[in-house]
Amino acid sequence: MDLVGLTEEIVKSLVIDKEGVSVKEFPTEEENTILIQVMVNADDIGRVIGREGKTANAIRTLVQASSALQDNKYVKIDIDKF
Repeated sequence: MDLVGLTEEIVKSLVIDKEGVSVKEFPTEEENTILIQVMVNADDIGRVIGREGKTANAIRTLVQASSALQDNKYVKIDIDKF
């Protein structure tokens, strides 16, 4: 599974409004870095970030571990609401 698909599956499993989840990959200036932007409904942002950011950090850890197994690129995940 690609990193964007993995991130999307994890986030959709956490939120109530699954249709309101948007996950996209953007190029970065650094050669070995991937930026993944996650947009969720404003009502679900707390579920994705978690208390003290623990859920967001867990998502980042899982996706980074998957990247280490595939192409070993550094992954930055930006979580925002709309």
